[in-house]
This record gives sequence, C-alpha cells and structure tokens, in this order.
Amino acid sequence: MISDAKVTADIRTDFYDRSLTSRRYAIVGVACSSIFSCLCIVSGIVILAKHGSNGVAVANMVNLGTQPQSVTQGVSQVELHWEILSLALNLIVTLCTESTGFVHSISLRSALASESRLRFNTNLRLLTAARGWYNPNGALLNGVSAVLLIISYSSASIVICTDLQLLQAQEYEGIAIAGLPLLGLGVALLLQVMIALSGIRAVRILTWSSSPFDLTAAMVHHTQLTPAPFRCMHRVCDLDTDEGPVKPPETQPSAWHAHPSIRKVIISLWVIVVACAGWAALVMYLWNPLFSLRPLTLQTWSLLPNGSNYIWYNTPGVLEGYILLLVTMAVVQGPLTLGLHCSELITNAIGDERQWRCATGRKGLKTATNPFKMIFTHPICLVLFVAKPILHWMFGLSFITSPTVVNGQILTLTAFMYTAQIWNLCIALCIFACFFTFVALRRPRGPQPAAYGHVQTLANLVDEWSPVMWWGHKEDGTPYCHAGTSDHPLPDVKMDCVYAGSGAGLLEPVS
Repeated sequence: MISDAKVTADIRTDFYDRSLTSRRYAIVGVACSSIFSCLCIVSGIVILAKHGSNGVAVANMVNLGTQPQSVTQGVSQVELHWEILSLALNLIVTLCTESTGFVHSISLRSALASESRLRFNTNLRLLTAARGWYNPNGALLNGVSAVLLIISYSSASIVICTDLQLLQAQEYEGIAIAGLPLLGLGVALLLQVMIALSGIRAVRILTWSSSPFDLTAAMVHHTQLTPAPFRCMHRVCDLDTDEGPVKPPETQPSAWHAHPSIRKVIISLWVIVVACAGWAALVMYLWNPLFSLRPLTLQTWSLLPNGSNYIWYNTPGVLEGYILLLVTMAVVQGPLTLGLHCSELITNAIGDERQWRCATGRKGLKTATNPFKMIFTHPICLVLFVAKPILHWMFGLSFITSPTVVNGQILTLTAFMYTAQIWNLCIALCIFACFFTFVALRRPRGPQPAAYGHVQTLANLVDEWSPVMWWGHKEDGTPYCHAGTSDHPLPDVKMDCVYAGSGAGLLEPVS
C-alpha cells in the first residue's frame, strides 16, 4: 500500500523549526517573572518586618482638604490613582502568568506527544495532564498551578489600599501597599515559575514553536505520528469515520463541532455570565439603606465605585481576615480566572486554522510563527490578551477589599460588593462570551479540509513539507484525484471530482 504522505514526508520533515527564538523569548519572560516575584517577596518581607503584619508601606500622602474631585462622579484623585495602579498590577500579573504558562504548555505538549496522547496543538493546559502524579505536567501539579494562578489574581486585588492619617489637625490620604498579600503574590508567581521550569527539565522538547505545522513535522520526523493513507480530503471531524474517497465539501465544520473541548469552554463562559448576573441580583436583594443611602439608578451608575448601592462586611482580625478574604476572593474569582484561561483554547485553535487556510492564498502558508507577532496581528489573540487584565480589574472594582488603615496600621478589613460594578462586569463578560461564541460557531468556506491544529489531520493533509507551502489539486487520476501540498502554488481542487490521495487507484471505486 502506498502512503498518502509520500516519501517526502519522511525525509523532509527534519526541516521543522525548533524555534530557538521562541525559546529565548520564553526564558526572558520566565526570568522577568522570577525577578518580579522575588521583588514582591522581598518587599513583602521588608514591609512585614518594618511595620508588622498589620502595617502597610505608604507611597504618598495628599491633603484631603485641598485635593480636587475627579470627573468620575465624585471619586477622589487618590482613589483614581489606586484604580490605575490596580489595573497596572493586573497587567503585570497577566504578563508573568502568560510567560510561565507558555513554558508550561510547551512542556505539556511534548509530554503528551511522548505518551502518544497529543491530539491537538493546543490543549487546556491546567485541565490536561500527563501520566504520573509526581510528573511536573501531571494532574497533581497541574491542580496546584491552577490554584496558584487563582491566588495570583486574588492577591493582586488586595495588595493596593489607601491610608488615612491625621497630621496637624488635617486629614491626609495616600496609596499604601499591604505586605502580607504582596508576599503571597510573590510566592504564588515564583512557584508557578518553578513548576514551569521543572516541566521543561522532565521532558524532551520537540520544538518551541507554537505552530501546529512545526509540531506535526517534528512528531512525524521522530516517528511519534504516522500519516494515514487515502485521507487527503478528510476533515478533523471525519477521523472517526471509515470513509475513503470523498468529494470536496463547500463549507467546513466550525470549531464548535470540530473540537469537543471548545464546546465545554463556551458553555462554561455562559455559566460564568449567568453566575455573575445572579451575584448582582443577590447583592441588590440584600442591599438596604443601612449599607449605603444612595440607591442604584441610572444617575448613580458609574464605572468606578461611588458609594451607591453596595453591601459590606468586616472580617475578624487582620491575619485571619486576609486568609478569609483571600479564600473568598479565590472562590468567587476562580471561575473567572479559569474561564479566561480556557478561552486560550478557542483563540489558539482558531489561530491554527487561520494559519492553515493561508495555504490556498497567494503568499502561501509559512510554517514558522513568531509568538509576539501572532498576539498583535491576530485580532482574537489581541482581544483575549487585553480582556484578561481588564476583566480582572473590573472584578476588583466589583469586590473591593478595603483595609481600614490609620497612621500606617490596619485596624480592620472590610469587603465591599458594589452592585453597579458587578453589573458592569456581567455586561463585559456577556460581550466577551458573545464574541467567542460567534468565533467558535463560524464555519470556514471552501474545500480545504479544516484541521484546527489537529496533528493527525495535518499529517494526513500535508504530503510535502517545506518552509512555505501551498495546498490544492496535485494529480488527476482514475477514478480518484489527489490533493496535497507543495512548495509552489497549486491549482484549485475540482469540486466535481472524488479525492483519495496518491496511490488511490489501488482502491475499489465508490459505488
């Protein structure tokens, strides 16, 4: 039997890009994450040693009697600076977790490939595990990584606070940094770095490239994947069928139908939207004038909290209060963190398919990719990259943990839940879920079989490997034609012909 992948698939797959540039980027990102986490740990220890567990480090003080009110409906300049710093901190945390997450996903991908369990180029990193409980990419440490990721964002939400001081019979307010949550943020980020580095030490990395074609070529070259014959027109959703020769379809399946995990992610996003709406409704139900005198109306609605329609509660003690608040925020913020993490699956799968469909374009398909270029040139990647820190920041506006700090000492810890800001978060999540639902349900047009980064499908469709490839009609045959790839442009496939692949003349004609 003649293989559909031809001899060239065996002798030319060694060209694949090992992407040492991506490796350097990843190492620099992990190094920066390590430095930032160590700075957080050292700063947290210094604050705790100097001011005690109840102390904070005050950055600047402003006279409340002389500072102007901002245009955001009575929000003070200090509070505005507080929110800007919180957004910046969430952005830094996102950059750190994305850097370590990239390294962790590369090692997980190679571990699954070595176990012959890798199906797609992109996987749910924290919900997919290699064999072995003590494996750095196993279920145990993946679960720990998920908890650390949630703690990172939860800690970032309570690091920055305000300090009120009475100096010379005048009230002053300033931005303060709490030592205990800063220490927790640094430890959570550093542990994620350690897990990611242990992952790349425990497995042989086939390629650092995020391209599904470099990964597929590497797996074929290392005999971890074998192209199946006579399936040059079969899509990813046709893998479980025994059909042989087929005619080219006019449309392709959507990511929703092609990737089972994407359906779960979309459903999870809408569950988070409904849960957020239920949270807002519960706060509105529990609200009474004892919490805040101003009811929620269109006139009092704002992006930033302005003292209207909220509920609050105090926590016992400072250390116990921080632990209680961190656990509460992790439980509430955890679904949002994991939902945004799982959305990476949709983004990357759509990106892999977008790259594959370039093979019928004028410039062809370039197998090598630049991870930074993909983020800033692929709209879906850019949307997710921007949405992560903004949605976490909006959550921080909805659930504010405000230590009562007087003269540099924390007296009590108070948690506020603002109705308008929870509804703002719910609306933003709804828009986010609508966007990703639309993207996942969109069906590509044209006869080119959809793969969505499925490595076995790509191995079946690509029969000649080169740095730049085109896909199309290659050979006429009786009774079957052959479609495949080449290093030069190919004519379009013939919609009225039946395709099976090279050597398909040995098959029985379709009745």
